[in-house]
Amino acid sequence: MTSPLFRIGARGSKLSLAQTGQTCARLAAALGLDEDAFEIVPIVTNGDRIQDRTLIDAGGKGLFTKELDEALFDGRIDFAVHSLKDLPTRLPDGIVLACVPEREDPRDAFVSLKAKTLADLPAGANVGTASLRRQAQVLFARRDLRVSVLRGNVDTRLAKLEAGEADATFLALAGLKRIGLEDRAASLVDPFQSPPAACQGAIAITALTDDARVRDALAQCENVNARIEIEAERAFLDALDGSCRTPIGALARVNGAQMSFIGETLRPDGAQRWRRNATISLDGDAIAFAQALGAKLGHEIRNEAGDAIVLDA
Repeated sequence: MTSPLFRIGARGSKLSLAQTGQTCARLAAALGLDEDAFEIVPIVTNGDRIQDRTLIDAGGKGLFTKELDEALFDGRIDFAVHSLKDLPTRLPDGIVLACVPEREDPRDAFVSLKAKTLADLPAGANVGTASLRRQAQVLFARRDLRVSVLRGNVDTRLAKLEAGEADATFLALAGLKRIGLEDRAASLVDPFQSPPAACQGAIAITALTDDARVRDALAQCENVNARIEIEAERAFLDALDGSCRTPIGALARVNGAQMSFIGETLRPDGAQRWRRNATISLDGDAIAFAQALGAKLGHEIRNEAGDAIVLDA
């Protein structure tokens, strides 16, 4: 049996393996290789093990990446595939965001068996989510609703909804589409009304900084527009010191030679919201312009809101 040319690390969840398989197919097509040139190596992360509390209480975003980073450093995998929204804004020394493939639809999906939209839920209804951003956005829109913790993979959360543990929830449309469950969305959230998580719908492929063979191969699958968008959103996060303790939504969209941006942060209890939006020309160094805009708008909000946006501040 021929050894694979590339070993790919990924979380072992159904969604992660699906999006990793789809990424392999793209890479194989771009490089002119058979898909058996790639071996997917499932890796269980702490974020997958811990299911009884929010990400904040469990330790934050690094819960989904640490074990994959270790596998890279140990030489057990050649690169790792992540949902980009799970990736910390600052990577460990020696690891680089080597490739951002074409982005899937970044919007949130409203999922409920009892209502078409959030506005249709009756007063006192229970919205289940483990996302501080979604909690804050729900309470900003509807102070009369309750929010409870709903964790687990997509199938688990859908099953909990069917069992009546919550009246509604929100899921990334990209995730639903990647596992063929987009029909479970009752409606889609207007991203200007409630921006999604920064980098939602985008895939991150990380590799060792000094691995030229892998980085050269991954460059064949880079999508320029997706890279520009996520660089703006990650700069916005970084300026806000974005973490799981700060409710932040952001979305950049490239359209020809322009990029639009909407970003917001809220008090965790939804009592107040700060937001910025802008459209810029991308003539010249598009990535630098995108990063500068995200950072500028993030700093403006941070200076205006102070610590009110941080949980338990």
